[in-house]
Amino acid sequence: MRFAICNETYGDREFERVCEHVAQTGYDALEIAPFTLAKDPRDLTEERARELGEVARGFGLEVAGLHWLLVAPPGHHLTTPDRSVRQKTASFVQHLARLCAAMEGSVLVWGSPGQRTTADGQPYEEAVAHAAEVLHSVAETCEELGVVLALEPLSPKETNFLTTAAETIELIRRIDHPRCRLHLDVKAMSSEVIPVTEIIESSREWLVHFHANDPNLRGPGTGEVDFAPIAAALRRIEYTGIVSVEVFDYTPDPETIATESLSYLRKTFAEVGVS
Repeated sequence: MRFAICNETYGDREFERVCEHVAQTGYDALEIAPFTLAKDPRDLTEERARELGEVARGFGLEVAGLHWLLVAPPGHHLTTPDRSVRQKTASFVQHLARLCAAMEGSVLVWGSPGQRTTADGQPYEEAVAHAAEVLHSVAETCEELGVVLALEPLSPKETNFLTTAAETIELIRRIDHPRCRLHLDVKAMSSEVIPVTEIIESSREWLVHFHANDPNLRGPGTGEVDFAPIAAALRRIEYTGIVSVEVFDYTPDPETIATESLSYLRKTFAEVGVS
C-alpha cells in the first residue's frame, strides 16, 4: 500500500521543506492543495507545476494529485443556476487538471463543500444537471491529460449535495465518463448510517483515491475509528490506489501528525496482510 499526506498539514512552510519532511518520515507521495502554492492558483503556470513536481520527485516522492480545488479564488461553484459561474468553474478546474498533469499527479479530488451546496429552493434535479454538465467537461480535459477526476461525498454538516457514496456514484453513472470516479474519506463516511466497510465494498467499481482521518478531525488512530476493518475491506476489493492522510485539526504539530499517522497506518495495514 502506498501512503501520502496532504501538504496543507504543514501550513505555510516552504514546499521543499515539506517534501523533505514527508520523505524523511517515510511517505510515498504528497497530495497538494493548490491554494497553498499561490493565493490565486490561476497564476500558477504549467512550467512552475513541472518544477514543483521535480522537487517532490527529487526527494523520492510521487505527487498523488490535487484536492481542495475551489478554496481560492472565490467565485466558483458547481451547482449554481448561474451558467457563467459554472463555465468559469469548469475552466478553472481544467486549469488545475493541467497543473496536476504537469506535476505528474494522477487525481483531482473534488470536495469543496461550500462551492457545491445547492441554493435555497433549488430543485435537486436542476443541481444534478448543472453538476453533471461541469464535471463532464472537466472529465473530458482529464482524459486528454491522463488525470482522473474523483468526486468526494461529504457529510451533511458540510454540504447538502453529494452527502453519501451512493448519491455520488449515481451522479458518476449519469456523467458516464471513464475519467470521473469516486474518492472516499473516512471522516465523511462515518456520517453515513451504512458501515464504512460496507461503503468501501459497494464502491469497488468506482474507487480511485482514499483519505485516512477520523471524525475528530485528526489523523487515523487518534479517535474511535478502528482502521483494521477498513484496511481489510480495502484489501478485499483489491484497492491499488493511495491512502492519503488528511486532517483538519493541525495540533500538536505537522511532524507529530505525519509521523504518528504513518506509523499507525503501516502497523494496521500490516496486521491485515497489506504491505
